[in-house]
Amino acid sequence: METIDLLRSGQLQGIKRLDLAAGLTEFPIEIFDLADSLEILNLSDNKLRSLPADLGRLHDLKIIFLSNNDFEEVPEVLADCPNLSMVSFKSNKIRVLGENVLPLNVRWLILTDNQLERLPNSIGQLHKLQKLMLAGNQLRSLPDEMAACQNLELIRLAANRLESLPSWLFTLPRLSWLAYAGNPCCITNLSATVATIPWAELTLADTLGEGASGVISKGVWQSPAQPPTAVAIKIFKGAITSDGSPADEMNACIAAGGHPHLVGALGEIIDCPDDRSGLILSLIPADYQNLGNPPSLDSCTRDTYAVNTSFSIETVLRITIGIASAVAHLHTQGIMHGDLYAHNILVNESGHSLLGDFGAASSYDLSDKIAGAALERSEVRAFGCLLEDLLERAQVPSAEADKQIFSRLNKLQQDCLQTIPAARPLFIEIDRILAEITTKE
Repeated sequence: METIDLLRSGQLQGIKRLDLAAGLTEFPIEIFDLADSLEILNLSDNKLRSLPADLGRLHDLKIIFLSNNDFEEVPEVLADCPNLSMVSFKSNKIRVLGENVLPLNVRWLILTDNQLERLPNSIGQLHKLQKLMLAGNQLRSLPDEMAACQNLELIRLAANRLESLPSWLFTLPRLSWLAYAGNPCCITNLSATVATIPWAELTLADTLGEGASGVISKGVWQSPAQPPTAVAIKIFKGAITSDGSPADEMNACIAAGGHPHLVGALGEIIDCPDDRSGLILSLIPADYQNLGNPPSLDSCTRDTYAVNTSFSIETVLRITIGIASAVAHLHTQGIMHGDLYAHNILVNESGHSLLGDFGAASSYDLSDKIAGAALERSEVRAFGCLLEDLLERAQVPSAEADKQIFSRLNKLQQDCLQTIPAARPLFIEIDRILAEITTKE
């Protein structure tokens, strides 16, 4: 039976999560029969425009997904659900987010791909807010009251109309993952180029993976000037993602240039089918695996790891050195990665690491030393979170030399997580510290 039929027949009593996509134009009242158990409600991919006035009857509701519907404003009744911690209205038609319509327990708010021109001042009252997704709107500014959102760690502002980033943004003690490409305030100084590769020179094979911005396939590049070369081929979808525009991702990946710890672009595809864009990337050997997994609904901003994941202290050191070097290289180009996470890092058994995925990358003016340092120090905190994850999963060292490495890496991690951003080291200093640790290894 279809889920809607099961719901109406009363066969879903006691469930904690309901996923229902059935072309709905009205909220099914039978959902209220689940009020004593329902915690996650997913009504994405329907045609809803409103929610019932008595939504608060769902007293245990913690998460609500309403993406890909027809809402034009965020319903006020959400405030009657005090336990809501995650709210998603991605890809609606929302122009209005009123004052005080969100419950104060919200940790994760998704308003990607809407038509918002302003945010309410009351958003500053969301003191538990950790993750805020606003890419693909029409925002020209952020309310100063948001400076009170001291727990905010990740914010996506790409593809809006921001003329500047507010100074208070860089005083937030936990800000770690920021994306703002595609705004007037984003300096477009990404001038590097790569080879242009005709589509006719490419042969696609198996799909390696698919993300929000595009599909990556294994393939062969054969040109008159070289023998057949195994490569990875990424074809962009073209739509706004939670991080921003695929075009900005492609430009940042090209501008990043070559580095032994980056997944580099070999060329830009021309004449893609359906007028899409594409990149040729280095094909990563099969023995490289993702270092971690994306955040869960519970962890919100922090990556998750397979049970019993552990690393030797030597492996932790190698990964740390490689990623710090890669991110330092990016910042010398005026690029902030914006998504420095274990799930965007590939690593092999020897601990060699590769940082990829430029979907949240933004550029900045290298001549503005103050702004550049502020942006870099927010990314330093992301690096500190990564190092914290690795050290938490490090095998207990027994040799005295390993104990010293662990102690010094732990001190570096604490410095990177300083609540006063200006107290954090820059990546050039992190590279120096890691070099000293290696010398004394």
